[in-house]
Amino acid sequence: MAAGFEISTTSLILVCFLVFLAGFVDASAGGGGIISLPAYIFTGMPAHFALGCNKFSSSCGTTLAVFKFWRNGAVNLRAAAVAAFGSFIGSTVGAKTALLLSDQMIKTMLIIILPCAAVIIFLKRDLGETDRSAGMERGHAALLAFMIGLLIGGYDGLFGPGTGTFAIMAFSVLMGFDLRTSSGNAKILNLASNYASLMTFAFAGTIIYGVALPAALCGIAGNYLGAHCALTKGARFIRPMMLTVLVLLVLKLLWDIIRG
Repeated sequence: MAAGFEISTTSLILVCFLVFLAGFVDASAGGGGIISLPAYIFTGMPAHFALGCNKFSSSCGTTLAVFKFWRNGAVNLRAAAVAAFGSFIGSTVGAKTALLLSDQMIKTMLIIILPCAAVIIFLKRDLGETDRSAGMERGHAALLAFMIGLLIGGYDGLFGPGTGTFAIMAFSVLMGFDLRTSSGNAKILNLASNYASLMTFAFAGTIIYGVALPAALCGIAGNYLGAHCALTKGARFIRPMMLTVLVLLVLKLLWDIIRG
């Protein structure tokens, strides 16, 4: 345990339930960190330990979701692999930065960015309904996938919540993938960034395994159910979930800024 930190049984059960819920949301639409990271923080856990535990449990759940999307053919391996490479690099840098800097400026910037993302999803009602990715030149697609991975992976390592949602949007809007495939690609990108930042936090000793391990098991169960819903229901399920995630993230960030 972190020096001076103890968690009650009630708090541990609550964290496990919220991580399960976060896993369901994350596997279907991204953004599970909006639920899971505050869950760890509300226990009174020091911030860097909360980040480390969150990365551990989310990495376990995302691994299961990746396997489920890949097995169902809802992944473009070329784009996802290039994005994952960029994401691993970006997340490593972002996680190292997170150990040094305040996230207040990032939260303020997101208050501007997130409503714009929500408006795009709301107005573009055909977003991700069909796959238009085949028309993109291969070299251009590889460069775009790498930049998506680098930038979103950097954000994930630095801050985190909403990463999967941003990745799904980027693959759909910029590369023309349908939402089902975009979600599968995003899981591989997110897995790479999770592992990169997880190693950083693990080497820094900021993971409380007595909390993170049981929470991770619940997160795996949530990811399994969320991935099943996304794969069977497609865009008609993923799109409203993404809108919900963005609205919740805006509200959380506003609350954090108001609270000071």
